[in-house]
Amino acid sequence: MVKILFVSLGCDKNLADTEMMLGILQKKGYSFTDDEAEADVVVVNTCCFIGDAKEESIGVILEMAELKKDGRIKALIAAGCLAQRYREEIQKEIPEVDAIVGTAAAAEIAEAVEEALSGRARNHYRDLNAPPAACRDRVITTGGHFAYLKIAEGCDKHCTYCIIPAVRGNYRSIAMEELEEQAKALAQDGVRELILVAQETTLYGMDLYGKKSLPELLRRLAGISGIYWIRLLYCYPEEITDELIDVIADEQKICHYLDIPIQHASDSVLKRMGRRTNQEELRQRIDRIRERIPDICLRTTLISGFPGETQEDFEELYRFVNEMEFDRLGVFPYSQEEDTPAARMPDQIETAVKETRRDELMELQQAIAFEKAEGMIGQVLTVMVEGKVADEDVYVTRTYRDAPNVDGYLFLNTTATLITGDFVKALVTDSNEYDLIGEIYHE
Repeated sequence: MVKILFVSLGCDKNLADTEMMLGILQKKGYSFTDDEAEADVVVVNTCCFIGDAKEESIGVILEMAELKKDGRIKALIAAGCLAQRYREEIQKEIPEVDAIVGTAAAAEIAEAVEEALSGRARNHYRDLNAPPAACRDRVITTGGHFAYLKIAEGCDKHCTYCIIPAVRGNYRSIAMEELEEQAKALAQDGVRELILVAQETTLYGMDLYGKKSLPELLRRLAGISGIYWIRLLYCYPEEITDELIDVIADEQKICHYLDIPIQHASDSVLKRMGRRTNQEELRQRIDRIRERIPDICLRTTLISGFPGETQEDFEELYRFVNEMEFDRLGVFPYSQEEDTPAARMPDQIETAVKETRRDELMELQQAIAFEKAEGMIGQVLTVMVEGKVADEDVYVTRTYRDAPNVDGYLFLNTTATLITGDFVKALVTDSNEYDLIGEIYHE
């Protein structure tokens, strides 16, 4: 039996694509391995969002190309964003790559593998604006208790720093009925937390239904038996409506958690970024969310050192972060991506300055986050069990305030036997930097 090694890089949206490809290949009778020594075929699902992601993707392809060169694997396939964007360069510079599968052609992965193994390899591309492929036969790689549900593909925003529209196409929603069926299948397989992802979740349905339909989708998903938590990521602030806020507040299954990537707070920088909001609007929206949902956990991401960012711009951003006190925050130094308007802008910032500004923001946020964690002591929270600490009576859990792989944990001290995916109530007894410590709460 042919064994395939998958390497999935980049974001959770890419991981959803990987799981779809794994499902397609599994139905065709292929098996999988994590050991490159056992692999017949390697598929690298790549990312190219920022410079570091590109370097990682290229490095992994080159590493796997050595296996092909040495005859240790029979076929090497590159998929995903980097493969879509740099397909000609990959074909020219890395001849060991047998086939490239573009971002809109992931559903053709089985054909690509079969052709590569039979010596008839060809590349697979489709129109980037074609309707997204649907797949209910995913292989869940997240442990089985939570899963990402990709509700749309592509993006229409065209922020000046971002290459995504060029490699993923325009915004295309997946039909609500299809998403319901996918979610029901996931629930039947034991998934208890659905995490909704897209380049932007808040515009869901505009292309299909002529209106923002995320609130309706959330209500439908909340009605699915077996789903306990629903979490929202990538909500652009200017698209968050009062209706959406009300649904989050009113539907018990929806986590009081929002990921709102704002990128900056200086109006001049936001304008050059091509963002469709300003600082005053950001303040009003955040105030509205917190007023309606007092226990909301807000995560955001920022870019430091965008072209033309002055010291005054940075200080304005610093003050904004200090005043807003986001619960979770990440900062990325600006990455000059070729073929984007921002890459051609004057006044590019030196790397050292970008990194220093990032470090200053993260130091500020660290103090805010540690204080907020300490402020949780004494609260009772429902937590999801992620696993157990080896040789200790301690379980790793997440609260509604913690998205997988990006936020913290609550370490639960108990001699009880718990299973991954269980939900229990925990009393927070202490904090340790970003993480919480607790014990089972007995009413």
